[in-house]
Amino acid sequence: MRHDQRAEKFRQIVENKFQIYNSLFMSLPYDKMTNIGMLLPFLCEESKAGYEAGKTPEEIVEEFFSSHTNLQTEEQKLELLFKVIQYIERQVVLFDSIEDAAFPSLHSESDKGTVTNLYERSLQDHKLEKVREKLRDFAVKIVFTAHPTQFYPNSVQRILHDLRNTINKDSVTDIDMLLQQLGKTPFVNKEKPTPIDEAMSIIYYLRYVYYDTIGDLFTKIKSTFANDHFHLHEDLIQLGFWPGGDRDGNPFVTAEVTKRVAEELRSAILKAYYNNLKSVRRRLSFRGVSEVLGQLSTELYTAIFRNEKIDAEDIIKRLDEAEEILVTQHNSLFAELLQNFRDRVKIFGTHFATLDVRQDSRIHQKVIDEVYAKISGNKEVSNEAKFNRLIQHSETVNPEDFEDIVKDTLLTVRQISEIQQMNGIRGMNRYIISNSDAVKDVMNVYAFFKVCGYQDDEINMDIVPLFETMEGLANAEQVMSELYQNPVYKKHLERRGHHQTIMLGFSDGTKDGGYLKANWEIYKAKEVLTTLSEQNGIKVVFFDGRGGPPARGGGKTHDFYASQGKTIANNKIELTIQGQTITSIFGNKEQAQYNFEQLLTAGVENDVFKNAKKDLTEEERALMIELSEISYQKYSDLKAHPMFVPYLQEMSTLEYYGKTNIGSRPSKRGNGNELKFEDLRAIPFVGSWAQLKQNVPGFFGFGFAMQQLKEQGRFDEVRALYKGSDFFKTLVLNSMMSMNKTYFPLTYYIKNNPKFGPFWNVLFDEYTLSKEIMLELTGFTRLQEEDALSRKSVKIRERIVLPLLSIQQYALMKIQKGEGNKEAYEKLVTRSLFGNINASRNSA
Repeated sequence: MRHDQRAEKFRQIVENKFQIYNSLFMSLPYDKMTNIGMLLPFLCEESKAGYEAGKTPEEIVEEFFSSHTNLQTEEQKLELLFKVIQYIERQVVLFDSIEDAAFPSLHSESDKGTVTNLYERSLQDHKLEKVREKLRDFAVKIVFTAHPTQFYPNSVQRILHDLRNTINKDSVTDIDMLLQQLGKTPFVNKEKPTPIDEAMSIIYYLRYVYYDTIGDLFTKIKSTFANDHFHLHEDLIQLGFWPGGDRDGNPFVTAEVTKRVAEELRSAILKAYYNNLKSVRRRLSFRGVSEVLGQLSTELYTAIFRNEKIDAEDIIKRLDEAEEILVTQHNSLFAELLQNFRDRVKIFGTHFATLDVRQDSRIHQKVIDEVYAKISGNKEVSNEAKFNRLIQHSETVNPEDFEDIVKDTLLTVRQISEIQQMNGIRGMNRYIISNSDAVKDVMNVYAFFKVCGYQDDEINMDIVPLFETMEGLANAEQVMSELYQNPVYKKHLERRGHHQTIMLGFSDGTKDGGYLKANWEIYKAKEVLTTLSEQNGIKVVFFDGRGGPPARGGGKTHDFYASQGKTIANNKIELTIQGQTITSIFGNKEQAQYNFEQLLTAGVENDVFKNAKKDLTEEERALMIELSEISYQKYSDLKAHPMFVPYLQEMSTLEYYGKTNIGSRPSKRGNGNELKFEDLRAIPFVGSWAQLKQNVPGFFGFGFAMQQLKEQGRFDEVRALYKGSDFFKTLVLNSMMSMNKTYFPLTYYIKNNPKFGPFWNVLFDEYTLSKEIMLELTGFTRLQEEDALSRKSVKIRERIVLPLLSIQQYALMKIQKGEGNKEAYEKLVTRSLFGNINASRNSA
């Protein structure tokens, strides 16, 4: 389907439907507020015209009150604003549902990046065998995290799911009923979710979306590419899981929580098998087969409800037994049902998704210090001496002899073998270390296992360093080089099949170094670590810690991975997804399958269909270094500006993220009252810029760097880089996506602020420069010109939330001035976060 055809289809089945069903909101059951739907368009128009005329949010909202209402008291006005927010939140849900329902109609089975397209291309280019060869030794892994960017409570997510299905049927009566339910359903968690709550929320998607999606996709790939000589391996598509295992900065994730989540994952997959088996038994009602499957059903039931042990091998053994009877006695009737079921058991085992453990390296050092002091009574030795002593002497400790985080860390490590026994080795097999920048960070974790009583050959865990700051990325090569030569770690890698996973943090990298510098440093780190690993006989896998927006490594993910050259290891594509990225990109079967296919084909295409544009020439590489250094200096100057942190604290919603009750994790590291840049979490940092509609981390310094070269008469070099390098082109287009979601008129009023005016002008000038020079570079007349569907979607979503932004800024202005009911205005700010984040879908 061509871009213009898709744009027209979008207008028909998304824009028009939204207009029609939006009218149903007029009858939503709001107490004493039946006229919200009539008032909202006035606030929307007042906002749009007012900002273009240079009015402040306070002036716009006050004029709205005086022109369109008879409200006199502050209490009445606040009540109306809260009702407007509730109304807009539900409009966003409606638009989400309509757009999601339209997804299959806007995307074709043979689109670029689909399995069908890959097959057709491989036939055309006579590379079908090369594709099969790549599929033999390749995998895609999506790791679900508990990072707090999901503002829909579970009850609302269920309505969204039902609404999507009902919209597909165009049943006005049913849609009206669901919208009424939506009007009565709270959008706010009264209390913060626990880590268990977060885990159960994502386990819902595992059971009701990914079980079928991945099973069906595996069958599709198998039927497309498999033959008598080629069989797909069951690890082709994998799932990872962080809720309940990721304790980095989250004191609520304990050893007990981790064990409970592992149990819930096991229970969920066994229930999925039990239900799947019901449908299989409905068809396979034949003598002999029926009895075997009945026995398996009983075994699954007792494993679920009486907690009796069952392994994937036990289930497969029963299915093999049933299949033999089916083939020999019943003409293989419905044999594909058994085969597909068996494939799912091989894919998901008894673990469903691999539960990772993650903790900060600084916490680990604290644990090592205390354990070493307990064992030796000596504190005054080097960190290297500590982990060496603990590893070599194999002295065990009792976790109960310690307190707090030290005790819990040791308990967590000690119970890993129990979880592996229950869920299988795939249930838990790696330990991730945040803020890694030294050899000790990895070896400390190895020492944990030793002091918890593990023999070397019992440590069935990959130890994964996470390099996420500029310093960490710069040290990565030296750290891994030393580790590969460390005798203890070298033997560990031999036992792990000479595999090493290395995680790279886009979110914190961008926060630390700016958009262009972070992406380039990660690219370079992957290159040097690829070469280093190959020299040491190690098969390296890069695990990308990415968020939804370009400022946190997101954007057009297929294009990003397809742009990686042959200098970067391509054994597996592995990345994190979280929050509303789960619901918006992988939230239903059609979208999930499409996006899994996009990732899979990106990796395969990279190796099979070589493209010179993917590999940087020496001249291009030199230019990338120059551009990244210029942009880094520009971004570093911004970070060093005395108003940088105060601006976020006083003029943005940063201080309100922790009050939203959307995640169990605190919004910053450290316990101090003073806010330090290094303690800022990437999500509230990037999200606060998004709420301001400034999206600074997604572009700042990029335009300035290109302008510097242009002033030197070298813009043709930048143009050549854009045309010649897929990697650079993807960075440019993703940055333009960030800028397309900005709206600086919202904060024009700040330029007159005596304290923050000059700082705001720095941001606005860089945005203006970046936009102009990127349009010149690409030849576009507007941002996101190449992606009509995304552009249209963004435009509608921005229009829906514009009144919400006016209310948010109005409340912030009242708080800054110290006027009125401060507590109520603070609640107004916090509440306004929800709809805006949900509407943006990938803004945090």
